[in-house]
Amino acid sequence: MFSYFIIGISYAFACVVQPGPFQAFLLSQSLTNGWRKTIPLVFAPLITDIPVIILVLFVLTKVPHGVLQFLQCAGGILLLYLAFIAFKTWRTYDATRMPVVSGQQNLFKAVMVNFFNPAPFLGWSLVMGPLLLKAWTESPVNGTLLLTSFYGSMIIYSIGMVALFASARSLGPRVTRISLGFSVIALAIFGIYQLLTGIYG
Repeated sequence: MFSYFIIGISYAFACVVQPGPFQAFLLSQSLTNGWRKTIPLVFAPLITDIPVIILVLFVLTKVPHGVLQFLQCAGGILLLYLAFIAFKTWRTYDATRMPVVSGQQNLFKAVMVNFFNPAPFLGWSLVMGPLLLKAWTESPVNGTLLLTSFYGSMIIYSIGMVALFASARSLGPRVTRISLGFSVIALAIFGIYQLLTGIYG
């Protein structure tokens, strides 16, 4: 039982610290809106991974590879759009006149970024899916422990990451604007990568 707990917290750490579209989006939102408004976004995987788990365990392994390619293309387009929005914020950045964005809008964007991110599909089909089936076969308690340790740790790690990103704001508007520029580049790179992977993958 304890081994599944260790697996859950370890794999969650690897997922959070690995650079990706969702992490780039959290960076952008942390710098723009601060940690208080960004922390709710770390719960987006709890929303998006429910259909991901169902698709991977019951459907995705039986459909053509083109489905994943389509998701990658759609995700690439979404990330490029978010990079464009972040670029406009960077170009006209004024720490005293930041636009007010509703939490619902940001949460929706976070959900869309994570849903079109192929990493959850790949992670669940190659790692977590087989582990969960094995753990659940041994005991439902083991399966539940694996899930709770994984997602609980992922949320805790993500909150720490958001706090670290947001701390750049305290260093002054110039540092914040430079960091925001890096988030634009990161979002654009991940968007182009996913788009090309979806087309040629």
